[in-house]
Amino acid sequence: MHRLITSFILTLILGVIPAMAWPGMPMPKLHVEGRWLMDEDGNHVNLHGFGQTYSPWFNEQGSKWTNYDVRKCLEYNKDIIDGVLDRAGWKMTYIRMHMDPYWSNKPGVQTTGENDISAFDFQRFVKYLETVFIPMAEYAVGKGLYVVMRPPGVCPEKIEVGGSYHSYLKTVWGYISTQKRLTDNPHIMFELANEPVQIKGTDGQYGAGSDACNQALTRFFQEIVDIMRENGCQNILWVPGTAYQSQYAGFAKYPVKGENIGYAVHVYPGWYGSDAIEPSHELGGSYGGGYDSFAAGWKNQIEPCAEKAPMLVTEMDWLPSKYQASWGKSITGKMLGQGFGANFKLLADRTGNIGWMLFTGPELLARFDGKAGRPGVYTMYNDPDGCMWSTYHWFNEYAGCELPEVQSVDLYFSPRGVETSDETVILTGSSKGAALIADRGIGVDFNVNGDIDVKIADPKILNWDNSSFNALKPGKTTCELSYTLDGKRESRTMKFISTPFPLLNGYFNPNIWETGTFDEANKEFSTGTYGFAGWKYGSGLDLSDYNYLICEMETNGNNGLSLRLFDNDNYWGDPTEHNFNGSRRIVVDLKNMVSNKGRKLDPSHLYIIGFWTVGGEKHRIKNIFVSNDRNDSSVGSVDAERGSDGPVYNLQGIRVASSISEVTAPGIYIVNGKKIKK
Repeated sequence: MHRLITSFILTLILGVIPAMAWPGMPMPKLHVEGRWLMDEDGNHVNLHGFGQTYSPWFNEQGSKWTNYDVRKCLEYNKDIIDGVLDRAGWKMTYIRMHMDPYWSNKPGVQTTGENDISAFDFQRFVKYLETVFIPMAEYAVGKGLYVVMRPPGVCPEKIEVGGSYHSYLKTVWGYISTQKRLTDNPHIMFELANEPVQIKGTDGQYGAGSDACNQALTRFFQEIVDIMRENGCQNILWVPGTAYQSQYAGFAKYPVKGENIGYAVHVYPGWYGSDAIEPSHELGGSYGGGYDSFAAGWKNQIEPCAEKAPMLVTEMDWLPSKYQASWGKSITGKMLGQGFGANFKLLADRTGNIGWMLFTGPELLARFDGKAGRPGVYTMYNDPDGCMWSTYHWFNEYAGCELPEVQSVDLYFSPRGVETSDETVILTGSSKGAALIADRGIGVDFNVNGDIDVKIADPKILNWDNSSFNALKPGKTTCELSYTLDGKRESRTMKFISTPFPLLNGYFNPNIWETGTFDEANKEFSTGTYGFAGWKYGSGLDLSDYNYLICEMETNGNNGLSLRLFDNDNYWGDPTEHNFNGSRRIVVDLKNMVSNKGRKLDPSHLYIIGFWTVGGEKHRIKNIFVSNDRNDSSVGSVDAERGSDGPVYNLQGIRVASSISEVTAPGIYIVNGKKIKK
């Protein structure tokens, strides 16, 4: 690992300013300009905050107030805001307020959940907007917080333009947009709905993410926006996406039109390809895709929208599951490695116009004391793998507060934990992130905003998008990296081997579905019960230049072994299946792949390739490769050119040497066509 030891205080410049304020200080008026949230001086602003819900249950399970007691509700929630900002010292700049249906539903009327609007009472909503929600919003603004108000309840699973829930939202926002205490306050914003799931598309089918559904979703919210603007409300509006606020690519094509429009996002562990649980616990250390998978999902759904408008994360948190104190169950982890929180921050900062918050209970945030813990006796408050400890320091960073001195800065590559040498394998159709990361000695990564200049010899094989290397086609190329830290120019030369089927730890995933095993030395795997093992290609693998995919096994293909290829990024999609039925060789005609449902697959964008089995049996791979000759059986043992500087990797990630004298470092080698292990 290339290592830089520094003795200077590192200043992180993210290109945005903190919208910091305090009681009595005039708060900047914000507006949307292009893809940015901006103040009146033209500075880019990202907001960072927390959330409150005004109901007895969500205020410490009914232990603090009940029975529609407005005075006690206000006292408790104002004190929590004071605790978060003043006593705990969080550098927050916005609060998301849920106008909980506890107040607007008719008492005693049974409902099936927060998505049931049958008990909604408009007069109660009007009363408690005036006595609970507006006073809380004004109090928060007085504390220097921007406010994002969301409507009572959540979306039902299915919504449609002109449907009952659409009418409900028009009623709520139609009234709110006439209230001068809100609309004359530029520090108050509105999130138009909470977690739409499916919408009836223009084709009449319910779903999420299709072109027809995307068109319908934009129309759904455009009608609400138009009502609010006609009523004179010019406040910033945040529009949610479908699939529980996880799908946004459609807004890049069909944006909601008007001034001061942004998009409200939810991000939880497991979404966008991120790690969902602690890798070191339930699934034995190899669960999830780490940074690269998360970055691919982020690139598909978030970045197209963020290129057009600002985005604000209005729900997100994570803690190890043992604490049972968060909605999201994962760890902070390390940037470019496994874990959720650190990778989220890296992606959000690189995108540039993403504000975000913690949805962890505000009563917990108010109890945070900033005191470091010790390994083995961590609490939810000071565990570096929990969201509170890491986010507290990251928010301080955004606010420009003094932080512990930088101890070192390293240039890291993903997947972090898998050593990246000056000759390294990269999975074709996927990406390898690179970043300068600082260690401040508190167990939390800090990304350094500095340009990494890259020159690539063969851009048809590999490109660089200012954050990641993207492997486009199988092959090999070299690149030169250079970057500046503290006035010193550093450089590094690397060789990349782009291969679609590396039989290496960190690339071959035995846990795509259910928990399996993989023995790199013997190219041997097993799956869990009815499980799946193989490779995932975040940005899509293009095999359109080849006629065949050939897979040869060292063991008989029993136990239901089948090779499956997916041309959509969904394991529950419609793949082409090729059963071994006891044989050891499968040839897939890439130009004529058909699914079990009779659908023709496209070899230019494959997202998952691998093996399904019943489970409980080990299978050993001999070769898996692409070719234009269906009778080819030599690729994988000789498909490499020997470099002048010794052994190089072939396109399965195995080093090829011309003689035993070149076999020095531990590993697997091909010497004169034979595999040996050092």
